[in-house]
Amino acid sequence: MAKLIKEELIKAVEEMSVLELSELVKALEEKFGVQAMAPMASAPAASNGASSEPKEEQTIFNVVVASAGANKLGVIKALRELVPTLGLKEAKDLVDAAPKEVMTQVNKKTADEAKTKLAAAGATVELK
Repeated sequence: MAKLIKEELIKAVEEMSVLELSELVKALEEKFGVQAMAPMASAPAASNGASSEPKEEQTIFNVVVASAGANKLGVIKALRELVPTLGLKEAKDLVDAAPKEVMTQVNKKTADEAKTKLAAAGATVELK
């Protein structure tokens, strides 16, 4: 029974938009009296040699701001909309430190939404 509920919960989270996820995080923070922190960027493990097996389609992405462009303020605002747990200073520091990973381990839909929003604000964005 618990396994079925867990699988349904995971499926529901996968289908949520960025805004819905941020609202869920805020509700969980309030309910349990904790504060979520953005994970620090870590270098992905390098693959040793070429594989003869076909590659699976990537479903989990990291969103990286390569550069803020000319409209740094707009990029900071967009970043804070995407990651509401970031304070103004943290968002500014991330944008100033570009290239920097701003979202980790998100699904394709969320990554595409983030890329679109940040690019519209003037940032150069990469999905890894």
